[in-house]
Amino acid sequence: MAAVTRSRKSCTVNPLKMSQPIGGALAFLGLNHCMPVLHGSQGCTAFGLVLLVRHFREAIPLQTTAMSEATTIMGGMENIEQAILNIFNRAKPEIIGICSTGLTETKGDDVDGYLKLIRARHPELESVAIVYVSTPDYKEAFQDGWSKTVARIVEQLTEPTATKLANRINILPGNHLMPGDIEELREIVESFGFDPIVLPDLSGSLDGHVPDDFSPTTLGGTALNDIRGCGASRLTIAVGEQMRAACEVLQAKTDVPYELFDRLTGLEVNDRLMGLLAQLSGRPVPSKYRRQRSQLVDAMLDGHFFFGGKKIAIGAEPDLLWGIGSWLAEMGAEISAAVTTTDSPLLEKLPVEEVVIGDLEDLEMRAVGCDLLITHAHGRQMAERLDLPFVRMGLPTFDRLGAAHQLTIGYRGTRDLVFEIGNVFLANSPDHTPDTRARVEREIDVRTPATAH
Repeated sequence: MAAVTRSRKSCTVNPLKMSQPIGGALAFLGLNHCMPVLHGSQGCTAFGLVLLVRHFREAIPLQTTAMSEATTIMGGMENIEQAILNIFNRAKPEIIGICSTGLTETKGDDVDGYLKLIRARHPELESVAIVYVSTPDYKEAFQDGWSKTVARIVEQLTEPTATKLANRINILPGNHLMPGDIEELREIVESFGFDPIVLPDLSGSLDGHVPDDFSPTTLGGTALNDIRGCGASRLTIAVGEQMRAACEVLQAKTDVPYELFDRLTGLEVNDRLMGLLAQLSGRPVPSKYRRQRSQLVDAMLDGHFFFGGKKIAIGAEPDLLWGIGSWLAEMGAEISAAVTTTDSPLLEKLPVEEVVIGDLEDLEMRAVGCDLLITHAHGRQMAERLDLPFVRMGLPTFDRLGAAHQLTIGYRGTRDLVFEIGNVFLANSPDHTPDTRARVEREIDVRTPATAH
């Protein structure tokens, strides 16, 4: 078992984590015709907006209550009321999602009470779903904000029903799954004849498509009617320990059981997923996925020579750290350094001596002598200083194209990861450096007799 320690430095150097409000806002961005709002200063929203735009390279709808010094002291009800009315009149959203920030949490704004008064004053808002989530950015991290927001959406918007649809399944993906991952998971579930509801569905809103018309709200994602209809599903499949709270809320409210997968990167976990879907549907696993499984096994056989004994440093949110770290250990690599952002029951189970809840400086101190560094794009300077091969994973990845389409789950995603990381090891092995290749070529030239012409 890993020893989980927390960095006790006086300040954070080169932060690894992102704040709860950004995680909450991203969850709201996975809902259709939604307008996320950060209840705080303009700067809080501007920072989050830039970060998400740089990662997804898409227009991001994100609004603010624009708290000033005076309104922070006096209370933010007027700012919230004005923000909601402006959004309602101009953007016509179906859902308004409000995340608190450290500024308004420190003041102690009673936002739930504000919303009751605002709805009483403005009956025209009856058609709009308004969800408020407490996400102070001075505690916890990005993953917690996503988790709390999904649980709150389920709590406020789902509707219990006694009728269950045999072909409907809910999918609750963690924040570490990008649109490409969510699309892959939906296709797998659909291939067994099910009609899935994905909540939140970033693959519908942030998959990089070009819309036919402009919309000031989100373009795609989980529709409000589908959220309300989650209670009629036969089962909920969740990915990531962070989604346990939302699953429990949904089960308590609608009596829909759940199956939680702590990861879907690897061979055995995907076998379990296929087995579950085959059992529920009464259908055999489609030949497409049998073929993909065979390809993954072959890729693992080809790649394990290059993974064995390699020392790897990883900095990521807990569920991403668990998923990638556990899979790398299965491939024969050694996790020499692991740094994460917030608490999780999975951390103690990681195949590593120590997991540090800290920053990228903590990771850099522990990554000396490793063979590979894995973290988001803010680790690129560290990789240069340590002269380490660098694989970008997680959010934000702003210095490479296609971050939203990165695939890391399923047989196909795991196979591609074997090739991606195996090729990094192969390119940086002593036998494949330019100097070594040149020396070998010279020796071959010397030893090979000249051919007479």
